[in-house]
Parts: sequence; structure tokens; C-alpha cells
Amino acid sequence: MKKFLYKLIAAIVLVTIGYFCFVYFVPYSEGVRSGDLIKFSKKGVFTKTWEGELSQGVSEEQRFAFSVEKGNKKIIEDLQKYQGRFVRLTYFERYRTFFWLGDTVYFITKVEEDKDRQPFYKK
Repeated sequence: MKKFLYKLIAAIVLVTIGYFCFVYFVPYSEGVRSGDLIKFSKKGVFTKTWEGELSQGVSEEQRFAFSVEKGNKKIIEDLQKYQGRFVRLTYFERYRTFFWLGDTVYFITKVEEDKDRQPFYKK
């Protein structure tokens, strides 16, 4: 009976580790989004995460919410610098997120300011 119990516990632990590794390392999708960077802030009570929003159209309905992992200091600095400007964000989407990584399933991997696409009222 003890052997069975040990094997069952080991199987549960391996399945749990496999699930977390799959969710963390396997991207669901990857892509690029462009728009005005309207919000970027650090928020949270116990674990602080970097969260932002990109406006992708004239109406306020087309918003792209995203997160940035803490270790990406260059991306965080660039997003703070480009606040209110037209940017291109390269991202990947996870199947799920963990509370210590961010609120969304979209994580930014690259930021570029698109100087050619700046709205006429910001030039």
C-alpha cells in the first residue's frame, strides 16, 4: 500500500510540475500590435507587476492590455520613455498566467517607437 501511495504522490507532483512548465514555457501565440501607449504602471498589493494598455483605434473599445515581466528592465524603461507615443509591441501569449507574473496573458518582448506613424496632433 505504501508503494502505491508513493507512486501516486510522485505522479501528482510530476504532472503538476509538467503543467506549470507547459504554461510558462510554451507560448499560445506570438505577434505585433501597434497603437498609442496610453497607460503603463506598476501595480499590485503583495506582488508588484508591470501592466499597460495600448489604444489601437479611435474608440476606447479597441484596447490591448499587456504585462511585462520584472526581469525585462530595458523594456520597462522604453515603455516609460514612450508613454503617450505611437509604438509597436512584439508580444507572446501564454495559455494562462501566474499572479506573480502579471494580470494578462500577453507579455511584451520588444518595444519600438514608430516615428512615421505619429498622429498629426503630436508632431
